[in-house]
Amino acid sequence: MRFEPTAIPEVIRVEPQVFRDARGFFLESYHEAKFAAAGVPARFVQDNHSRSTRGTLRGLHMQLRFAQGKLVRCIAGEVFDVAVDARRGSKTFGRWVGETLSAENFRQLWVPPGFLHGFCVVSETAEIQYKCTELYHPEDEIGVIWNDPELAIRWPLAAPLLSAKDSALPRLGEVEARLPVFPQ
Repeated sequence: MRFEPTAIPEVIRVEPQVFRDARGFFLESYHEAKFAAAGVPARFVQDNHSRSTRGTLRGLHMQLRFAQGKLVRCIAGEVFDVAVDARRGSKTFGRWVGETLSAENFRQLWVPPGFLHGFCVVSETAEIQYKCTELYHPEDEIGVIWNDPELAIRWPLAAPLLSAKDSALPRLGEVEARLPVFPQ
C-alpha cells in the first residue's frame, strides 16, 4: 500500500497493491497496522454504502461533537470525491482537495475528522463504501452548500442532482462560528 499526502497533508490518498490475473483481482483495502504506520491510527466503528446515479452530488457534510474520520472508496463506477478543511485556525481552513475514485483505479481517500466531505457521480452509477471513526448522529450533522463561491470547488458538473437537504445548505461563512477550533 502507498499512502500519499494530498495538497492538504492530513487528507491522504491510499493506493492499494492490486494483484491481477485471468481470474480477476485481489487487494487489501484495509490493514490496521499499515494505516497506523502511515499516520492514520483510526478505529472504525461504522461502515456505510451508497449507490447513486450520474450527476448526483452528496455533501458537503460533517459532524461537530462526534467528528468522523472517513476512509472512502468507490467499488463501482467513478466519483469525484472532495474534502474541505473546516477546522477553524488551521492553516488550510476553507481549502479543498478532490480525487477521482473509481472501481478501476482502486484509490481510497482518508478524510480526517474536522473536514467536510462530499462526492459527485461521473459514471452512469457509482457505489461508495466508507468506514467511519464515529457513529452517525443526525442531530450533530452540519453541512455547507456544494457551490459556495468562497470554496470555489471545481466540480466536474454544473447542475448536480441534490437532495432537498443538500440544496438548502448554508455557505461556509454562515456556519464558521460553529466549527471546531484547530488544534483541539
